Amino acid sequence: MKAVQRDMTVGKPMKVIINFTLPIFIGNVFQQFYNMADAVIVGKFVGTKALAAVGSTGTIMFLIWGFVAGMTAGFTVLTAQKFGAGDMDGMRKTVAGAGILSLGIGLFLTIVFMAFMKPLLILMNTPEDIFRDAYAYIMIVSGGILAQMLYNLLSSILRALGNSKLPLYFLIISAVLNIFLDLLLIIVFGLGTAGAAIATVVAQGISGLLCLGYIMLKLPILHLKKEDRHVGGQIYLTQIRIGLPMALQYSITAIGTMMVQTSLNILGSTLVAAFTAANKIEQVVTQAYVAMGTTMATYGAQNMGAGNVPRIRQGFKACTILGVIYSFIAAAFVMTVGKYMTYLFVSENVGVIMDSVEIYLWCIGICFIPLAVVNIYRNGIQGLGYGLLPMMAGVAELVGRGAVAVAAAKQRSYTGACMASPAAWILAGSLLLVMYYYIMKVDMKKIFGKSSS
Repeated sequence: MKAVQRDMTVGKPMKVIINFTLPIFIGNVFQQFYNMADAVIVGKFVGTKALAAVGSTGTIMFLIWGFVAGMTAGFTVLTAQKFGAGDMDGMRKTVAGAGILSLGIGLFLTIVFMAFMKPLLILMNTPEDIFRDAYAYIMIVSGGILAQMLYNLLSSILRALGNSKLPLYFLIISAVLNIFLDLLLIIVFGLGTAGAAIATVVAQGISGLLCLGYIMLKLPILHLKKEDRHVGGQIYLTQIRIGLPMALQYSITAIGTMMVQTSLNILGSTLVAAFTAANKIEQVVTQAYVAMGTTMATYGAQNMGAGNVPRIRQGFKACTILGVIYSFIAAAFVMTVGKYMTYLFVSENVGVIMDSVEIYLWCIGICFIPLAVVNIYRNGIQGLGYGLLPMMAGVAELVGRGAVAVAAAKQRSYTGACMASPAAWILAGSLLLVMYYYIMKVDMKKIFGKSSS
C-alpha cells in the first residue's frame, strides 16, 4: 500500500516535501498547457484579437477553476487527516461525502455561470471587437465544469493519500490530447476560439476518467462499501466548513483579478493581448508555488491527524526555505529572458507587445517571495483544518489587488494594473505569517497541550 500512497508523518520533512512537490509542479505546468495551448494556437493561427478574446476570459476561468480546485481540496483535507490517523473506514466515508457534495455543487455552478455569463462580460468592459469570440469560448468552458470537478476531486483524493505522481501522468496524457485537439479543431475545422474551448473541456474530462479508472482497478482502499455511503452529518459539516471557505478564498482572489482585467479592457485589445501573454508566462513559472501549497495542505493535514506539532513546524520551515530559493531563480528567469516567450503567442505587433510583457514580468518578479509565503502558509493552514482564517487572507488579497486596480483604471495605467497582484501578495502574505504564528503558539497548545517549539 505504501508504494502507492505516501505517509508524510515520517521521514525528513525537506525530502518528503521535495519528493511530493516535484510531481505536482510538473503536473501543474502540464495543466497550464490547456490554456497555454489555446493561447498559442489561437494567437498564431487565428490572430491577436482572438488571443485577446481568450485572454479576456482568463479571470473568469480562474474564478471557475479556483472555486472548483479550492472546494475539492478543502473537501479532502478531512480525507488526509483520517488517513494520517490510520482510520481507513472514516477515510472512505469522507471520500463518499466529497463526491456527493461535489456533484451537487458542480451542477449548480454550471447553471449559474452559463445563465449570467453575458452580463458578466458586459460588466467587465469586454471590448466589442472580441466580445463574440470571448463569449463563445467561456460558455463552452462553463458547460464543462463537471469535467473539471471530476479531475480535481479525484486528484485531490489521491494526493490526500500521499500520491502526487499519478495525477501528473494523467495530466501529461490529457495535455498532449488537448494540443492535438486544438490543432485539429482550430486549423483543420476552423472552429476558432470555440474549438479551443471544446479541446480544453474534452481533455479535462479524459484526465478525470483516467483517475477514476485507476482508482477502480488499482486502489481497493478507496472502493466504497455499502456502509460508507452513510456519510453522516458531522463529516458533511466538516467538509463544508473547510471546503467552502477555501473555494470562496479562491473566488475572492478571482474577483480581484477580474477587477484588474476590467481596468485593462478599457486600454484596448493590444494591451489585453500583451497582458494575456505575460500572464501565461507567469502561470507556468509560478506553478511551483501552487505545488508547494498543495504539498503543505496534505503534509499539514496528515501530521495534524497524527498530532505531531513539532513536525508540522519543521515542514513549514523546510518549505519556506525551498520557496525562497526558487523565488530567486524564477525572478532571474522572468526578468531577463522571460519576455522572449512572447513569440509563442503572437506573430503580429510583436515588438510593442513584448515591451508590455516585459513591464508585467518585472513587476511580478520582484515580489515572488511574498507569493511563495501566500501559497505555502495559506494552504498549509488550511491543511491544519482552518477554513476561515485563510479566507481572510483572501479578503486581504482582494483589498490590495482591487485598490491598485481601481487606481490604475482611473489613471488608465498599464503599469499600475501590473502592480495589482504584487500588492495583493505582500498584504496577504504578511497577514498569513501572523496567523501561522498565532496557530503554532496558541491554538496547537490548546489542542495538543504543546506548542511548536
